[in-house]
Parts: sequence; C-alpha cells; structure tokens
Amino acid sequence: MTHKKPEMLKAFRTFIILSAFVLATFLTVKAEEPNAAGTDPAVEKFNASKLIMEHIADSYEWHIAKIGTTHVSVPLPVILYSSKSGFHFFISSKLHHGTESYSGFRVAGEESKFKGKIVEIAADGTEMRPFDFSITKNVMSLFVSILFLVLIFTSIAKRYKEGFDRPPKGIQSWLEPVLLFIRDDVVKASIGEEKYKKYLPYLLTVFFFILINNLMGLIPIIPGGANLTGNIAVTMVLALFTFVIILFSGSKDYYTHLVNAPGIPWWLKLPIPLMPFVEIMGVFTKPFVLMVRLFANITAGHIIALGFYSLIFIFGEKSIYAGYGVSIVSILFTIFMGLLELLVAFIQAYVFTLLSALYIGMALEQHSEHAEKSH
Repeated sequence: MTHKKPEMLKAFRTFIILSAFVLATFLTVKAEEPNAAGTDPAVEKFNASKLIMEHIADSYEWHIAKIGTTHVSVPLPVILYSSKSGFHFFISSKLHHGTESYSGFRVAGEESKFKGKIVEIAADGTEMRPFDFSITKNVMSLFVSILFLVLIFTSIAKRYKEGFDRPPKGIQSWLEPVLLFIRDDVVKASIGEEKYKKYLPYLLTVFFFILINNLMGLIPIIPGGANLTGNIAVTMVLALFTFVIILFSGSKDYYTHLVNAPGIPWWLKLPIPLMPFVEIMGVFTKPFVLMVRLFANITAGHIIALGFYSLIFIFGEKSIYAGYGVSIVSILFTIFMGLLELLVAFIQAYVFTLLSALYIGMALEQHSEHAEKSH
C-alpha cells in the first residue's frame, strides 16, 4: 500500500501536466485558426459568457467537438409545423450549425428575440416562430436517461422475481441500500406507515430520474453533457407533478386549515384574512421553491466549471505563458468542482424527494393525527 501512494501521486501529477498542455495547445490552435472569411480571428476577443450560455443551453444538435473549422456533432430530428406550409421534417445538419437556412427556416441569431430557436422567414424578411416539436439535445438526453432507468430497474426486478432470499449482486447490491434508505428514512418517515406505499413509486422514480440526469450532466462526452436538470422547464414539470399529487390527495383537514388554521388569533383572520392568504400562497410557493432550487444548483455548478475553463482563454489572450500557467490552476479547481458536483448530484435528488414527501405527508395528515403528535 505504501508503494502505491507515490505511484498514484505521480500518475495524478502527470495527468494534470498533460491536461494543461492539451488545453494550452488548443488555445494556441484557436488563436492561429483563420475563419471562413479569411480574416484573423485572433483580434476577436474571447467571449466567456457566450461560451458558457452555449454549453448550458439546449440545442438542435449534440455538439461533441470542433477540430479546426470542422464541427463534430450528432444531428437531431427537426419537426416543425408552419401555419402556412404545414409539417416539415428534416435533420438539423441541413441548417449547417445554424449558419444557413433550409426550406424557409433558420436558427435565429444573436440579434433576434428568438435567439437560438428555429424561426420561419416570411417574404418580407420577418421572423415567426413555428410550432416546434423537434428532438433537441435535452429531449434526446431525456430519452437516454429513461432508457438507462428502464434497463437498470428491469434487471433488478428480474433478480427479485427469482427470490428475495437470494443475496444481491452487481448493480442490485449498489442500489438496494439506496432504495431502502429512500423508502424507510424519507418516504415512510414523512408520509406515515399506513399511507406511504401509494406514493412510493412516484418518489422513487423522481429520486432516480433526478440523480441519473444530474450524473449524466457531469459527463462531458455523449451521451452525457446535456443540462437536463438545469433546464427550468424540466424542473417545473417535476414540481408540478408534486403539486398535482398534493392537490388531489389533500385531506379535508388540510384544506380546512388553509382558511381556518387552529391556534391562530382571530385578528389575523378577520377582518383582513392575513393568515389564510399566507397559507394559500404557501400551496403555490412550495412547488415553486422545488423548481428553482434544483434548477439553480445544477446550473450554477456547470457555470462555475465553465468559468474556470474560460480563465485559460482569457489569460491566454494576454500571454500564451499566462494561458499555460492559469490552465494548471483552472484544471485543479475544475477537478475540485467536479467532485463537489458529484456530491451535489446526490444531495439535490435527495432534497427534492424529501421535500416532496414532506409536502405530501402534510397534505394527508388528519386533524386527529396532528393533535396526537402534538400531545
């Protein structure tokens, strides 16, 4: 074991140096690379915010790398419906990475209010948004994560069908403690022994869906790299599921307490219904908090990591030697952020599931149960 430690440190040091060399070399190639117009792009300053937003935003292709002037990417299906010309089906490569138009459609540029979205070009040159049903990078990532979940849990279910007396093996031995933890310490503890089974499938699905997409977002190569749980539309839908379950599962006492909570002084209810207003607003703010918390934490992690990488190019514009020097520091901080984001991936899945379970448990609680617990 003592012999392995120096070897591991030596290998880690070599990895850092090689990574810094590759990144700094890429910086040199980028500075020397001529653009299509034949001008020298070295005079164009590096735009860190543009780089970061392009990486965390959704797109119509799955970009992998850029080698010279060649974009290496996976084209995705574009499905549009125009009120003038009907349905259109084509591959995103027809748009040539957003630089050209095809069949009267193009990707809106920086100056457009539809920036990054496919627009239809009218005869007078104005842009209109068609109905867009395209399979974007986030949608494809969603399909991939669902496929992973189905494959993983069908294999585990098959193992359990063979008998519960058999010891777990493989991925089952990794996930069984997590399953039991979510069931016993999160769902059962929050909702109650008698009622938790009805909501367990949903809460387990939410937990593993968020977890696997958080982890996939940390992998820089396909099929990872998409920012699915950092997309507010995705977190909004997850929060709406919890919101709808609460609305339809809430007990009579739950709705009664919203407008006439016991133990609250009458002057907070009449003549101005202050507390009923606060309680009803709380019904809507809870799912809103669920949505924003997950979105903000995952997106922030990506932005910080990309910010460290951007420092290499920002300093490299000043001096190639500064680019080399900063690259080492940037890589070290990015590795640290990667480990921190790995922890955040589990924590955010746990927090979303725990709060959802708590909110559902509060909605199911009967007045007699509440009085008994208080006693």
